[in-house]
Amino acid sequence: MKIAVFWGCRILTGQYAYEMSIRETFPQLGIELVDLKEASCCGDPVKSLNRFAALYLASRSLALANQTGLTDLLAPCSRCHFTLSETKYLLERDAETREKIEKLLKEENLELNPDIEVWHVIDLLHDKLGLEKIKAAVKNPFNGLKLATHSGCQTLRPSDVGRPDNSENPRKLDALVEALGAETVDYAEKLDCCGYALTFSRPDAALSLAGTKLKAVQELGAQGLVTVCPDCHLMFDAKQKNAATTVGAKIELPVIYYTQLLGLAMQIPKEKLGLQLNQTPVQRLLVV
Repeated sequence: MKIAVFWGCRILTGQYAYEMSIRETFPQLGIELVDLKEASCCGDPVKSLNRFAALYLASRSLALANQTGLTDLLAPCSRCHFTLSETKYLLERDAETREKIEKLLKEENLELNPDIEVWHVIDLLHDKLGLEKIKAAVKNPFNGLKLATHSGCQTLRPSDVGRPDNSENPRKLDALVEALGAETVDYAEKLDCCGYALTFSRPDAALSLAGTKLKAVQELGAQGLVTVCPDCHLMFDAKQKNAATTVGAKIELPVIYYTQLLGLAMQIPKEKLGLQLNQTPVQRLLVV
């Protein structure tokens, strides 16, 4: 399977472990990644300033995917995935805006392809690759390990745009974790936001949201939290100490990308998966 990949800004400028673990695990699953040439931002950061500019940037990424000759595009960042999916949805329904964007794209000799399908890590592995292939790749199953999952807001909502999993009862990430031999736990706060959206306007509230969720997962007895979104991972991993202080709790919960966990199950060396970049005690997961 060959698929174009749009990394976005966050992964390439801070969440290196997500990229590293995807680049290590996917080829071993038979997925060849084709990077977009001259890729730019997905457009999300400028939505509030210039809606058309945001649509153009997202459209440009979709057109770059078309330039590869492939019809499948992987966007591991949930915010990028949502922005690209929303743009595709809007252009299919707004002919006037689509014509304006297509005219601008022609200046770069780029062209949109309505058949491009945008994938997230969750639905690519669960729906397109399949759980059986995941299970077949496991060499070191996590038997006895109890984990909680966090899919993230933009991975699930709004559902009318078409999201990777059910917005009310997401189960695909759980199924992917269980395919590695681990047990997943449900918890009341599963659909709650990580707080990232409030990082710049209300940093105290952002940390409170992250801390409340981490505290709930830890008190439930889960041995770790599995993520698939770079923004969410940042809140739960890098900001865990500050989040714990904000909610007045002692929290020492390992936070790991699903692709890192997958790589460990495939016996890929932890350094190649970027585990040394995680700021929570993920080493605990190595001795379970």
